[in-house]
Amino acid sequence: MLTSDHENGPVQGHGEARVHGEVHAGFEGVRAAFAHVVREQPLPTGQQLAVHRDGVRVVDLWAGPGVDGDTLTGVFSVSKGAVYIVVALLVQDGVLDLDRAVSSYWPEFGGAGKERITLRQVLAHQAGVVGVDEVFTIEELADDRLMAGRLAAQAPYWTPGTAFGYHGLVVAALVGEVVRRATGRSLQDWWESRVRRPRYVDFFLGLPEELEPRYLPVTPAVPEPGAEEPAQEPRRLRDIAFSTAHLPDLSPFPNYRLTRALGQGSAGGVASARGVAAAYAAVIGALDGSPALLDPDTIETFTRIHSEGTDLVGGGESCFALGFQPLGERYAALGTDAFGHGGAAGAMAFASPGQGLAYAYIRSRFALGDSADKENTLLVEEVLSAVRGRK
Repeated sequence: MLTSDHENGPVQGHGEARVHGEVHAGFEGVRAAFAHVVREQPLPTGQQLAVHRDGVRVVDLWAGPGVDGDTLTGVFSVSKGAVYIVVALLVQDGVLDLDRAVSSYWPEFGGAGKERITLRQVLAHQAGVVGVDEVFTIEELADDRLMAGRLAAQAPYWTPGTAFGYHGLVVAALVGEVVRRATGRSLQDWWESRVRRPRYVDFFLGLPEELEPRYLPVTPAVPEPGAEEPAQEPRRLRDIAFSTAHLPDLSPFPNYRLTRALGQGSAGGVASARGVAAAYAAVIGALDGSPALLDPDTIETFTRIHSEGTDLVGGGESCFALGFQPLGERYAALGTDAFGHGGAAGAMAFASPGQGLAYAYIRSRFALGDSADKENTLLVEEVLSAVRGRK
C-alpha cells in the first residue's frame, strides 16, 4: 500500500500572513489583492501567483509557511494543461490526427463498442470511458500505463459522441497511450523534451528524486469547528471516474511519491506558479521573446468549444474545448480566447493570446466551498485592471 508523505505528519502553525515577491509598476493592485487573499485563509496555506504579460513576468508573489517562489506542490488537474499542450504540438506537427480512431493507433482499445472513438472525442470528454467497473486502486491511478491497459477492455458508459462527462483521472492515460503508440515515446517524455527543459519551466510530469526537498505536501480543507460537511449523494459515474472507493479524499494523491515520480498526467503534476505561468506564456509567445509553441490555427482548434451542457460525471453545467477549459465566460473581461485548466485544490492557470497574458495561481491546501473561485476572480480582475491601466 502506498503511503502519503503527509499522512500522520504535523500540522504547520499559521504564522504571519506575509506576502513575498515582486510586481512590476502598475501591478501594485495585484499585490494588494493577493495580500487580501492570504489574510483570509483560515489555516496555513502555501500560495503562489505568477503572471506574464507580453513576454515579461510582471507578477511573482508567494506566501505561507516554508514557501518561496521555487516551492513545488501538487497541482491536480492543472497537470492536464501540459498534456493538452503536448497533444496540440503533435497535431500541429502532423504526427496525430484528431479525427482518426483511437483504435487505429492502439488496436486493443477497439473492443467493447469503442472502435469508432476518435482522439477528438477523447479530448472533448465525449468518449464515455471515464473509468472501469471495478474501480482503480491508488497504485493504478498513479500509473497512466496501468490504467490504459485496463481501460482498453472497458465498455463506454454512454454512446460515444452523444454526450460528455469529465474524464477527470483517466484522460491523460487515454491520450498518453495514443501518443506512445504513434511515436514510441511517452507523453511525459515529449513534455520534458519539447517544453519543460528547453523553456526552463518548473512544471513536472515526473518529479526527479533530487527535487523532492522542494516539494510542499498538499493538505486537505478543514471546515470551521462545528461545521458539518455536506453529505454527497452516491453517484455511480462520479464514483467510478474518481475511484472514490479507494480515494475518498483526492487531496493526498500527489503526496504519494509514486504519483510524483511517474508524472500521472491527469492529476499528478508538480509545479510552481512560476512554472505553470511560464508554460502557458511559452504556448502563446509571451515568454522572454521566445517564439510561440503553438500557431494561431492550432490554438483556435484546441480552444474552440466542443462539449457544452450537462456533464454526466459532474452533474452540473460545464463546457470543454479539446481538453482545455474555455475561460471567457468565467472571466468575461479576458475575452473569448482565454483557455487553461483549474485544479482541485483551487489552482487556476490559463493563457489569453489576445491580452498577451499567462496566469497561474497555486494553492497547497484545498479550498472550502467556492472560496478559491472568489480568490481567482479577484486576482484576475486586478490583473486585467493593471493591464488596462498600462495601455
